Amino acid sequence: MLDVSSYAAGQWIAPGAGARNIASAITGDVIAQAGNDALDVQAMLAYARDTGGPALRKLTFHDRARMLKALAGYLNDRKQALYDLSYDTGATLSDHKIDVDGGIGTMMVFAAKGRREMPDAHVYLDGPPEQLGRDGQFLGRHICTPLQGVAVHINAFNFPVWGMLEKLAPTLLAGVPAIVKPATATCYVTEACLRMMLDSGLLPEGALQLVSGGLGDMLDHLDCQDAIAFTGSADTALKLRGNRRLMQNSVRFASEQDSLNASVLGPDATPGTPEFDLFVKEVQREMTAKAGQKCTAIRRIMVPDALIEPVIESISERLGKISIGDPRLETTRMGALVSAGQKRDVLEKAAAIGAEAERVFGDPDDFTVAGADRDKGAFVPPMLFHCADPDSAERVHDTEAFGPVSTIMPYRDLPHAIQLLNKGKGSLVASVITNDGDVAREITLGAAAFHGRLYFNNRISMKEATGHGAPLPHMVHGGPGRAGGGEELGGIRGVMHYMQRTAVQGSPDILTAIGQQWVPGATEISDRAHPFTRTFDQLDLGETFNSPSRTVTLDDIETFAHFTGDTFYAHMDDEAARANPFFPGRVAHGYLLLSFAAGLFVQPDPGPVLANTGLDNLRFMEPVAAGDSIKVRLSVKHKTPRNEEYGEVRWHVTLTNQDDKPVAAYELLTMNAY
Repeated sequence: MLDVSSYAAGQWIAPGAGARNIASAITGDVIAQAGNDALDVQAMLAYARDTGGPALRKLTFHDRARMLKALAGYLNDRKQALYDLSYDTGATLSDHKIDVDGGIGTMMVFAAKGRREMPDAHVYLDGPPEQLGRDGQFLGRHICTPLQGVAVHINAFNFPVWGMLEKLAPTLLAGVPAIVKPATATCYVTEACLRMMLDSGLLPEGALQLVSGGLGDMLDHLDCQDAIAFTGSADTALKLRGNRRLMQNSVRFASEQDSLNASVLGPDATPGTPEFDLFVKEVQREMTAKAGQKCTAIRRIMVPDALIEPVIESISERLGKISIGDPRLETTRMGALVSAGQKRDVLEKAAAIGAEAERVFGDPDDFTVAGADRDKGAFVPPMLFHCADPDSAERVHDTEAFGPVSTIMPYRDLPHAIQLLNKGKGSLVASVITNDGDVAREITLGAAAFHGRLYFNNRISMKEATGHGAPLPHMVHGGPGRAGGGEELGGIRGVMHYMQRTAVQGSPDILTAIGQQWVPGATEISDRAHPFTRTFDQLDLGETFNSPSRTVTLDDIETFAHFTGDTFYAHMDDEAARANPFFPGRVAHGYLLLSFAAGLFVQPDPGPVLANTGLDNLRFMEPVAAGDSIKVRLSVKHKTPRNEEYGEVRWHVTLTNQDDKPVAAYELLTMNAY
């Protein structure tokens, strides 16, 4: 029997008083025990706040992103051990891959986004500076910095690895230590994964702790710098939210909970179309993957009234091919629920749904299980219900049987389908299978406010689509109302949940110092050699090159027009150009001005500038006519190390005319050698 330990304040602590037995979902035999009422939760919080937090905050976002990438690689090399351990949760190999590979993949995505979308710095800049004074010497901008507390992650039983890693990746990237509390039923898998991460030596001391069992009174000791991320039932979420200490200290509480997710068959998706077949396949997959124990699983199936019978027939046919049994068998397509208790709960909820809907497939008293004892294990068959009157029904819209149970119901028209969707009172996801853009738009306008994610799929996207029930790290995961009102994932948005947004105000030099990004109006350094002759390490923020001026002639404009083929009337027809209220007559091409700007600031000799890699935020402010002159100011705005050979320099470029009026501005990106 496994002793599932907790990792608290730097020590592994074996189960003790208050330990609970954990049974195999396949056999019902006790395989592990977890829990210890003697955990010193205040020592754990202090260890995270005083040791883990400062160590993480010393690292830049890029340092933490590299740490995540290394952790993901370390786990990926050892994932077979997690697969082997996970079978006793009732999950099949394909279920393990959703959990284990999905969690590792999520960590990799956050690692990549951290490097690409966040600075190699300690402060995240949220938007550009705002000019608050008339002359540009009093500015404001928003910044984000890590919370100086601890993130407490309370996870559900269905994804012991993904559930941990999808919360942990943005938390660590933000620079906040975490205490992970997995559901006891599957905590032995979480413990094994967390041991691997600690054994890797990649995490700073105090960055990660584990509670196997109950949290005790930990929530009573949290304050405004801490955060809770919860996944589980609505009842448990309500109980936790009601903690007086959490409310007094405005502790952040993100909840992802019960959800009556739905899938809609578009009116255009009739039998014989690729969309009809896709719909049936998606429903069957979402009912049986993880034995239906997914927070995003399809619980309500909405189809046009005329298609009820063919849809029931087609789904039932696919469900009839699903082999139920010991998940270690290669022939098994659906394993067991996580526990006998979960089996009882699912059967009770299915009976409640059955009071207002007819079961048209699946009999919990008559089904076959391969390689295991049906009664000793937590096995149930897929069960499909038909609710003929979804308008008056209640249980099908408010009761979630967290297993392979779903209810099909008819809709009359799209407004009716939208009404039924929204009767879920807040869902994580709804899918719509349609090849009609107008259908997609109407449902979006009517139902988006009730859903955290809308998933559209059809013959065009089906080969690449990841499925109704797959939360992706790039997109937000969460939903309003019944779904908890919280958000997770969503790329860098997920990182922001563990940071404080602060408005800072001051002079350009002050904002430059805070954000480590040069702000226009700040001090310029112009007494050094041409910045293109200086290596990445030698350049300082604010180093500026001011070019001589160049007069733009009519011959320049005509030569550029004929050479490029851009003979737009504003450049070639003086009368037509003057008829345009924006132009004084024939004007220079914007891209001609950019070309001249490059000629004015470039240093042509070989040097540390290896390549021009991009141009951002281009704006043209004033037209330039023949006879006008332009000059360029080139300033070092930001520096980002990229690899061992070069770093990226972001230059602020401004073009002005003979009256010192800005005519264009943009940001230039170059690769510079060290």
